[in-house]
Amino acid sequence: MDVEGFERDGYVAVRGAFDADTAAACREMIWGSLAARGIDRDDPGTWRPSVEIPCPSGEPFATAATSPVLTAAYDELIGPGRWTRRDWVGGAVPVRFPSEEYPGTGSGYHIEGSYEGPDGSFWVNVRSRARGLLALFLFSDIGADDAPTRLVKGSHLYIPPILQPYGEAGIPTEQVESQWRPSVLCRATAHATGKAGDVYLCHPFIVHTATWPHRGSTPRMMAQPAVHVHDGFVLDGSDLSPVARAITAGLALSQ
Repeated sequence: MDVEGFERDGYVAVRGAFDADTAAACREMIWGSLAARGIDRDDPGTWRPSVEIPCPSGEPFATAATSPVLTAAYDELIGPGRWTRRDWVGGAVPVRFPSEEYPGTGSGYHIEGSYEGPDGSFWVNVRSRARGLLALFLFSDIGADDAPTRLVKGSHLYIPPILQPYGEAGIPTEQVESQWRPSVLCRATAHATGKAGDVYLCHPFIVHTATWPHRGSTPRMMAQPAVHVHDGFVLDGSDLSPVARAITAGLALSQ
């Protein structure tokens, strides 16, 4: 795995993290959840630009979540014994259907929240309390025309100096988005494209956005759960995990 690239760019793609049959079984269950919302796979007239559902649970999702390749990657990026093992993928599945229309959700540069703050919204702090990684599970093939998630390369390094003054309490993610320099969004980008079964593992502070339109021919299915950590990361130089090293590297940029 390209750990150096993860620390530099803020993400790494784990190709073939789970097999095509598992991905196909996951898609079947996602279609089942969509049918309960009146969406018929054989009737594009029932499709909408974007429909977000909770990630289903069940055997194929357990197989994807417990992939030995993924668990080894979590150990390498976060540290053995530090992340929460679970037998489900979790998170939301924003299903994007072929459409020229604005999807209405997720289309705006942001970072993910980590925990519920006192106001009930999602908050984040400099130690990335509760969130070890953002994972993007590709359940369908996703190409450049299929509205892939856009990742701003290296943007995770510019978030720690924003968060540091707020200490352990942290701030709402919306306040982070109002403080980064506009130049952050001028950095090079990458798109989370690949085959069903690929998983992108992203630094918790990476700036990203949904894209549109979706000019592909089939619905895009992807889950975007957090990989939970028992505690946040230690930033005094003693934490040698790549996630922590990237945070301390970001803090050093502001000195």
